[in-house]
Amino acid sequence: MVLAALPAALFAQWPDYPMPGVPRTADGKPNLEGPVPKAADGHPDLTGLWEYYRDRTGRGGAPPSAPPPDPGASLGLSVVAPGSNPFFNIGFGMKDGLPYQPWALALRKSRMADNNKDNPDAHCLPIGLMQLHQHPQPRKIIQTPAVTVILYEAQGGVRQIFTDGRPLPKDPQPWWYGYSVGKWDGDTLVVETTGFRDDVWLDVEGSPLTSAGKMTERFRRVDYGHLEIEITVDDPKAYTRPWTVSVKQKIMLDQDLIEFICDENEKDAPHLTSK
Repeated sequence: MVLAALPAALFAQWPDYPMPGVPRTADGKPNLEGPVPKAADGHPDLTGLWEYYRDRTGRGGAPPSAPPPDPGASLGLSVVAPGSNPFFNIGFGMKDGLPYQPWALALRKSRMADNNKDNPDAHCLPIGLMQLHQHPQPRKIIQTPAVTVILYEAQGGVRQIFTDGRPLPKDPQPWWYGYSVGKWDGDTLVVETTGFRDDVWLDVEGSPLTSAGKMTERFRRVDYGHLEIEITVDDPKAYTRPWTVSVKQKIMLDQDLIEFICDENEKDAPHLTSK
């Protein structure tokens, strides 16, 4: 049901308006490998409209360096050792599973057996951050010195990453997207997020993230047109050890977000079944 809604969104289009400041090659074409834009404070500027993409191998990131085997069902995420090159590759035949705690693996299998009908995305509810990172609908990053805002077209999500020096709260109210603070490590924005709800779906097949979880993301704009995000999930309640994946995103030129109103005239939810 969720996937059936995608074509209309993908074919929808914002009125054409040329984006200023795009580096170009000698023949006038956009140079996506051009220099990284800089913010007024000298840090890389992550501002832009971004879409998830897979490289020529069909993966959402660089191939891994001899990933170790892992217990658990296949997620389509390669789980890698520290220092290697991870990638996030949902549903493309990867056999390396995540290091689930027994109850988390059982829950994921149960959700799959129910045809993932309880995925929040199927009920017009916010999508987990891991799903959003590889969602086909775009996201807009707006960077300021004190806060970076990410607007997700999918489910009309809004996320704030505070970069004003505040610490993570000790006992925050649980949120769908958690509570995020960021700081710069050289040219990489390191974002730490805690305070998740206890029922977050990391992927479309129901791998859980609990209120004990912490997510660390490392955003790096490698050139004008490409963004890499390395994500580490540390949730001892749901997984036996932390695990790391990465995704790639590509700039979208001369476009913008469109409205996504999931629950307008919504009639599918009463008909969702496990069959």
